[in-house]
Amino acid sequence: MLGVPVDAIDFPILLKSVTEAAEWRWPTLISTPNVNFLVKSQCNAEFRESILASDLCLVDGMPLIWIAKSLRIPIRERVAGSDLFGRLKARGDTGRRLRVFLFGGNDDHVVKVGEKLNATNSGLECVGALNPGFGTIEEMSAPQIIDAINASGADLLAVFLGAEKAQAWLMHNHSSLRPPIRAQFGATINFEAGTIKRAPPLLRSTGFEWLWRIKEEPYLWRRYLSDGMALLRLLATSVLPTIVQLRRVRRDAPFSVLVDERPSLITVKLAGAAIEANAGDAVEQLRAILGREKDLRIDLAETRMIDARFFGVFLMLRKSMVRRGRSLQFVGVSPKVRRLFRLNRFEYLLPADI
Repeated sequence: MLGVPVDAIDFPILLKSVTEAAEWRWPTLISTPNVNFLVKSQCNAEFRESILASDLCLVDGMPLIWIAKSLRIPIRERVAGSDLFGRLKARGDTGRRLRVFLFGGNDDHVVKVGEKLNATNSGLECVGALNPGFGTIEEMSAPQIIDAINASGADLLAVFLGAEKAQAWLMHNHSSLRPPIRAQFGATINFEAGTIKRAPPLLRSTGFEWLWRIKEEPYLWRRYLSDGMALLRLLATSVLPTIVQLRRVRRDAPFSVLVDERPSLITVKLAGAAIEANAGDAVEQLRAILGREKDLRIDLAETRMIDARFFGVFLMLRKSMVRRGRSLQFVGVSPKVRRLFRLNRFEYLLPADI
């Protein structure tokens, strides 16, 4: 959605995924795209890459839910980072408590929250708390800091830094960290410490939580004003034109996938409407192709339409190919198809010279 991946996931599936990742020690990076994430991803390629590399991207923000509905993206539930932390805390009948390391925050908030967690019979057991203070990513990645986190035996590393710094720190230390689940929870630490009150459920569900946040933290008005103006530009230049494009395409529009396999290269030709209604067979074929350890070329010369579902497919292909050290290339890109990439904010997937 608008250049970033989002997962159509609800809380039961999310909690099951987190539990399994903790049990099997699967490295799992969780990002929580909201309006601020979306805006920053448009101008900060490194920040965007941290979202693209994530294993789960939770839609945190009602404006993104509304945009998703307008673009036919099947996301119906807001999955906020603060709510995830609360649900993990509330889980009590699903086996052992998750061990959590609290990192970041202000003052001694992480220490106080850790003590509160351990003083109650919650689903989280604090096994470490550290506020590294203000510093560079490198300073906050000192060996003694990483060693302390790893020695804790934590299942979940909860990071309470600003979005850009948290994502950069997590990516910088990705290969060094041992806690399997890593996520940026931002202001959650302030809610848990009780220094800032969270908005009532009604304001959260109607998209006006930002008004409450400004009341609680007046300095945030500049960020919300800047993000709001950027979001309006995205609505005008990307969302509305894309809605018009989608309305012109029949859900039963023809579509075909042709695969040409060579010794070191597989070319997949997509012809017709690459839309959600036609995604099933294409996804199955592409999934089978990924296991062949060859470079991949997507030929779009005969593609007439691409919707959010297929841009999601492209992102999954890109992530898989990057992890395998293989290349993904788009060819046969007409001006019309390039415009679809541009409207959906995925033009960065295309080579600059086409």
